[in-house]
Amino acid sequence: MRILIAFLLPVVGLFASAAQAAERAFVIPAPALDETANADKQTVVLAGGCFWGVQAVFQHTKGVTSAVSGYAGGDKSTAHYETVGTGRTGHAESVSVTFDPRQISLGKILQIYFSVVHNPTELNRQGPDAGTQYRSAIFYADDEQKKVAAAYVAQLDKAKVFPGPIVTQLEPLHGFYPAEDYHQDFAVLHPSYPYIVFNDLPKVDNLKRLFAADYREAPITVMASKPGE
Repeated sequence: MRILIAFLLPVVGLFASAAQAAERAFVIPAPALDETANADKQTVVLAGGCFWGVQAVFQHTKGVTSAVSGYAGGDKSTAHYETVGTGRTGHAESVSVTFDPRQISLGKILQIYFSVVHNPTELNRQGPDAGTQYRSAIFYADDEQKKVAAAYVAQLDKAKVFPGPIVTQLEPLHGFYPAEDYHQDFAVLHPSYPYIVFNDLPKVDNLKRLFAADYREAPITVMASKPGE
C-alpha cells in the first residue's frame, strides 16, 4: 500500500540515504535492434509497478516530451484508481511516454525502462506493491514497436544480465486512460513523501548515474502543460 502512516514522516530523512543505496539498478547493453527516426514524435505505454516512479524517471529523461500516469490493458469504464486497485480490471498502472525520436530512440527508452525503472523479472509485483495492476508490460502502438521490444527482451534474456527470465508482457495498446489529477507529477510535487523517498527517488538517482547523457535536471510535468495551471 502506498498510503503510509503520518508518523513515518519525521524519520524519512534518517533512512533516505540507506533506501537509495539499497535500490538496485541493472547495467545492461543497448538494444541491437532499434527504430530509426521516422516521425516528429512517438508514444509508447510502459507499466512497471507504481506509476509514480515510472513517470518520475521519464520526466527526467531528455527527449521525452510528455510522461502521463494512467491505466492500460482494460476497459475505459474501469479505468479508475480504486477499481484498478482490485486487480480484477485487466488494467496495469502505466505511463504514456511521448518522445522525440530525433533526440532519443525507442531502444534507449526501453534500455532505461529495463535498467532503472523496475525489475522486469518480478511477476505481478514491484517493490512493496503486488497484483496484476503492477505487472511489467509494454503496450506497443504498432508492429515496429513490438518487433524492437521483443528483440530486446530476447537479447537481454540471452545475455543473462538479470537474475532470472524477463516476465515483461508485450500487449497491443487498445487504449490509455490518464489517471486522476492527484496522481500526476506525484514525485515532483511530493518529494518528501515516504513512498517516494524509499522507492522512487533512487530510480531517478540511478537514471542520473547510469544515463548521465540522457538525464535532465528539470522535469517535464503534466500539470504545467494544462491551460491555466
